[in-house]
Amino acid sequence: MREIFDHWAQKAKKEGYPARSVYKLKEIEEKFGVIPRQGRVLDLGAAPGSWSLFVLRLRGPDCRVVAADLAPLAIPAQPELVFYHGDIFAEATLLFLEGAGPYDTVLCDAAPATTGNRTVDASRSEALVEQALAIAGKTLRPGGACVVKIFQGGGEKRIRDEMKKAFASVKAFKPKATRGASFETYFIGQGKKPLGGA
Repeated sequence: MREIFDHWAQKAKKEGYPARSVYKLKEIEEKFGVIPRQGRVLDLGAAPGSWSLFVLRLRGPDCRVVAADLAPLAIPAQPELVFYHGDIFAEATLLFLEGAGPYDTVLCDAAPATTGNRTVDASRSEALVEQALAIAGKTLRPGGACVVKIFQGGGEKRIRDEMKKAFASVKAFKPKATRGASFETYFIGQGKKPLGGA
């Protein structure tokens, strides 16, 4: 398994991405087509910036990315990228993100600081997902898509049911680039309902 991890990490470094997580988004995009050809994408928990960079490389100057994280990005500044350094639970951050919207896609690859206690870690992950969905509910255009990472630990059905109220289609997906021992998975919501709240 370590060899697989090294493969993705080395590939990311060779292709100029700061983290191997980029290949998870690449798989999601190839399977579901969540990134708009033009428009605006919100990347929550964006650091070190691989997902934002992938979106910009894929779609170019007609696609704008707004990214937010407590940690700084490790990718070059560019006109199509706006970065907000802040906590996605903080009121100031929420006001900025709402003002910079609306968005065609909301991405959230955020993960909590892990403790090693699966129950605690899963609960913290659920809180991040719920916040990402709340932000998407306020800022995502009708018809838009939302991708969130969640640690498996008991609350996935409730989260998925919440997403089904807001999106026409909700799928679970575990990219091949995810380490086999990892208990993370992704929910992909597509076709945001006009009156749905995420």
